[in-house]
Amino acid sequence: MQVAPPAPIRELRTVRHDADLVVVGGGLAGTCCAITAARAGLKVVLVQDRPVLGGNASSEVRLWILGATSHMGNNNRWAREGGVIDEILVENVFRNPEGNPLLVDPLLLEKVLAEPRITLLLNTAVHELTKRDADTIEGVRAFCSQNSTRYDLHAPLFCDASGDGIVGFMAGAAFRVGAESRAEFGEKFAPEHSNGDLLGHSLYFYSKDTGRPVAFTPPSFALTDITKIPRWRQFNAKEHGCKLWWIEHGGLLDTVHDTERIKWELWQVVYGVWHHIKNSGQFPEAANLTLEWVGHIPGKRESRRFEGDYLLRQQDVVEQRSHPDAVAHGGWAIDLHPAAGVFSEKPGCTQWHAKGVYQIPYRCLYSRNITNLFFAGRIISASHVAFASTRVMATVAHAAQAVGLAAAHCTRDRLRPRELTAPAHMAELQRALLRAGQFIPGVALDDETDLARRAQITASSELCLSSLAPDGPSIALDDGWAMMLPVDAGTRLDLTVLADVTQEAALRVELRQSSRADNHTPDVMLEQLTIPLRPGAAQELRIAFAHAFADARYAFLCFFDSEGVRLRTSEQRVTGVLSLCHRANLAVAKSATQTPPAGIGVDTFEFWTPLRRPAGQNLALRLASPLACFGPRNVVNGLARPTHQPNAWVADFADPAPALTLRWTEPQTIARIELLFDVDYDHPMESVLMGHPERRMPFCVERYRVLDERGNILATCVNNHQARNVIVLAHPVAMRALRIELTAPAANVPAALFAVRCYATANVT
Repeated sequence: MQVAPPAPIRELRTVRHDADLVVVGGGLAGTCCAITAARAGLKVVLVQDRPVLGGNASSEVRLWILGATSHMGNNNRWAREGGVIDEILVENVFRNPEGNPLLVDPLLLEKVLAEPRITLLLNTAVHELTKRDADTIEGVRAFCSQNSTRYDLHAPLFCDASGDGIVGFMAGAAFRVGAESRAEFGEKFAPEHSNGDLLGHSLYFYSKDTGRPVAFTPPSFALTDITKIPRWRQFNAKEHGCKLWWIEHGGLLDTVHDTERIKWELWQVVYGVWHHIKNSGQFPEAANLTLEWVGHIPGKRESRRFEGDYLLRQQDVVEQRSHPDAVAHGGWAIDLHPAAGVFSEKPGCTQWHAKGVYQIPYRCLYSRNITNLFFAGRIISASHVAFASTRVMATVAHAAQAVGLAAAHCTRDRLRPRELTAPAHMAELQRALLRAGQFIPGVALDDETDLARRAQITASSELCLSSLAPDGPSIALDDGWAMMLPVDAGTRLDLTVLADVTQEAALRVELRQSSRADNHTPDVMLEQLTIPLRPGAAQELRIAFAHAFADARYAFLCFFDSEGVRLRTSEQRVTGVLSLCHRANLAVAKSATQTPPAGIGVDTFEFWTPLRRPAGQNLALRLASPLACFGPRNVVNGLARPTHQPNAWVADFADPAPALTLRWTEPQTIARIELLFDVDYDHPMESVLMGHPERRMPFCVERYRVLDERGNILATCVNNHQARNVIVLAHPVAMRALRIELTAPAANVPAALFAVRCYATANVT
């Protein structure tokens, strides 16, 4: 028994934590930052004011995780973010292909708890800050309502990933709210005059079929006049969850301090919408539906944006400008919403895509005036227009990984964040990020410590793509269809396809390429052929182009819609080879061609995108000259995904025992081996609601063995589904040769490997 006598005042229980890095905010950005920093050796405190991690990706909000892949609705091929966020997305699809939001929470918690260097404080809100001097944070103070404990958190480095920038705000970091004027940065899509308009918050709801009629009585605060929502006719009984992202409000209010008011007004809308669906009589199919879940906290989009040494702007996104300090990438559209949200007469969003992915510079990830403060998440240094692209979760998580590793380098070398911009430090940071699986457009891994680069590399076979068997369904040319084929300098495409023709027709075929070798927008027409067709099944159509390609890149063989013509497809799938369709993805585009208004600084171009599996078969074809772009040296070229080429070793379809062998003239002592497999970076892997047709990506090698030259087995794997496999040997082994034996994923999918890396030490940073 405990008896507490009266007291004039009592102090809360206080616990102090000292760390190398304090990360405030446990959304995807803060989570990925903390994991990355801890894996690099830092002691990290991760502070999250909610009971779960993930922020907008958690079961509390239930927004799908997306980034540069944009629902596969743009021309950013193989653009899914790498590193920790990719590891999370791949694992979620493996465990949770149905997209159950309740399973995202424990996965994120598991990833954090697996790192012993992370101290995780849930339900803990930062509310106070102390400074060592005017420009340096000393510590932050936080309170956990669940255990009535106050925490004093101290570190030489801080990362604000809180969404609204609570640490940056209290520290006095420079920030912006609202839209810049067109003149400030020359952004043609910006408003003529600066204003305070913001993107608002959203609340989602889920419905469930109970199998019997369910009545619904709305709460007294529910919106009763649905016509107050100009787009009320778009509501239906089928769409729910984040597909109703446009139930948005608050962009004309203070999205920091008015959040509770905004939440209540969104509740009014959500329950009013459900009342309309259940009780208006317009949706008899909703009779058996009940509300399964309604969000209790709104998903925020925009509030403060903090200033770094560089402010990303529209031109960086659209023109894909290069930066010497690039550490991550983006590729979501410039996606702005009307400030009035659901009550606006305007469409729910205006999305304008670039022709490819763009770089995010490191200078956007730290404060320009607080010397030990990093930023991660939607608050990074960007204009309002550029923020409209950088704000999405997979993009912010990807950039946050760069912060985590930058913090590790700062700690090791006793540097401030700004000092890492020195060329030598930046090259080392980029190298470490690429080693960890990060993708930085235009930057290849140049790693002198990688022993694999010095080896002679041979393979049991090498795919020389000469044909794709006609064993798939035929497709009607109701839309344009295309094949993306990797070509070398000097290649002339001469090939045959199979067509079924029911009436006389003229088939137009174009040979195209992208205006940039590492983009995948077929915006340059090289040659056009028109082939007259007569009725008949399984006709062999020879297509021979005179054009010779000047460099290594992707060629686009485009077939345009032709009534009465069907092309045969193939069930064979190959790493770095895709079929495309000229069709609008209405989730992210209004038509199959982006046609922006004149003068807004955005390009007009066509969308050519793959269909999701189980569709998306390649076109059946036979090439007069095989394409030899899949050789074994690709595994050491520093690019671990398709870019301008497949960048993979791919075995022949007929190879019964695919194997890669590395040989050195002198014995090499190896302690660590890294293998990078194909987990289909073109697939968006939306975390919730969408669902996915498979748990393991069809290109990923599931089974492999690693042996030395004496046949000793160094490692065996029988159930792989991840891209990056790290093998740390119990004891370093001296060897002249290393053999990697793979099992093909399927009879119609040859074994492929993006990268092999070998190191003399177990720990590589």
